[in-house]
Order: sequence, then C-alpha cells, then structure tokens
Amino acid sequence: MHKVHIGTSGWAYPTWKPDFYPAKTPASKFLEYYASQLNCVEVNYTYRARPAVTTLQNWAAATGEQFTFVAKAHQRITHIKRLVDVEQDVDAFYASLQPLLHARKLGPVLFQLPPNLKADADCLGKFLKSLPKDAPAAIEYRNPSWFSEETYSLMRDRNVALCIAESDELEVPEVFTADFTYYRLRKSDYTDAEIEAIEQRLRAAAEHREVFAFLKHEDTPEGAINARKLLEKLTAVH
Repeated sequence: MHKVHIGTSGWAYPTWKPDFYPAKTPASKFLEYYASQLNCVEVNYTYRARPAVTTLQNWAAATGEQFTFVAKAHQRITHIKRLVDVEQDVDAFYASLQPLLHARKLGPVLFQLPPNLKADADCLGKFLKSLPKDAPAAIEYRNPSWFSEETYSLMRDRNVALCIAESDELEVPEVFTADFTYYRLRKSDYTDAEIEAIEQRLRAAAEHREVFAFLKHEDTPEGAINARKLLEKLTAVH
C-alpha cells in the first residue's frame, strides 16, 4: 500500500480542546500536538497571504520528519486572474514555499477554482504548462462543466491530480489523473458507517497511488477526530 496522508484544513482552533487537544495545551503548541496525531495538514492561509519565511521554518521545526504540508494556491491565481496569464504568479507562489520544500515537508499545491469558473480547455492547457513539472499539484473544480474526459486527459498529460471533493452541495467523480490522489471530505457531518466507507475508498486508492485526504475544519473538533480515526485504521498493522 502506498503512503496515506490524512489531516484537516487547519489546526489553530482552541475550541478543539479538550476533545482533540489536551485541555492545557497552549496555542503555541497546537501544531506540535496536531502533528503527533495526524501526518498532514492543508494550509488555507496561503490562499490569502504569503507566509513569512520564519513562519514556514517554525512550522517545519514543530513537526516530525514524516509530516507534510499541503498549500492552497493564492487567490490571485485562481479567483482574481482565473488561471489566465499566471505564469509569474505561479512561480512566485512556489518560491514562497521554499522553506517547506527545503525541509522536505511540502506536499501538493491545491488550486481551488471558483464555482462560477466554467470549463475552458484552452485556458486549462495553458495553465497546466505553467506548473513546475517536478512539483505535485491538484485542482479542485467546483463547476460540474469541468468533469469531462477532455479535462482528465489534459491533467493526465501533466500528472496533475483531480481533487475528489465531496460536500453537501457537490460530489466530484472519483477519477484518478496522477500518480497521487487528493480527497477533500467536506460534508457537514459523517456517521461512523460513512467514515468506514471512506476508509475503504482510501485503502483501495492507496493500492495504486499515494493518497492525501482532508476533512473539514470546523470550530468543533469532529473533523480532526474523524481524521485521526481514519489514519489509525489505515496505518494499523494487520
């Protein structure tokens, strides 16, 4: 089985105490504790701002060798310029993540597109060529017009993963377009039976490729607790 990375989309939630974080854990130690329970996190902060070099260095230092950070691409690329003429922006974004790359803790970059951005194969093709060939990337489409073989073929040619996202509003087809896959599990609530079904899906996917999966971050800790359950099940020695 290939490596499975499980986490949530963020960690800085005091309201996760005491059910996920121990009651006396100071905020400055949240990431360190989080990384002792889960092996990956999706960073949404990078969507709005460029983190300071020292911030990324501190994040890397607070986490173990096997921990991975996944960064959401800046909104300038996805929402303001909507993938058009973004070569310099893409280069600058990847350059801003160098401290994590240097620490060998950088996973894929997630490009999350706005719901009102409809399929445009020419635009997608040009955008994909702007991505560094040796840096894993995933795209989350939030408009169903993108779910076509034309889209998947372009992504396979560049080894870019389709983000398989599920929410209360939309479910993305479970299509694999790269040598890793990326799940965003965003429904408002999951039953134990649904978590068990997700475990089986992730296990099946991991037979063929590396897997990244993220549950929804909320003020309540259910996402982190479910992520921990999934990771424990998927990494248990049978």
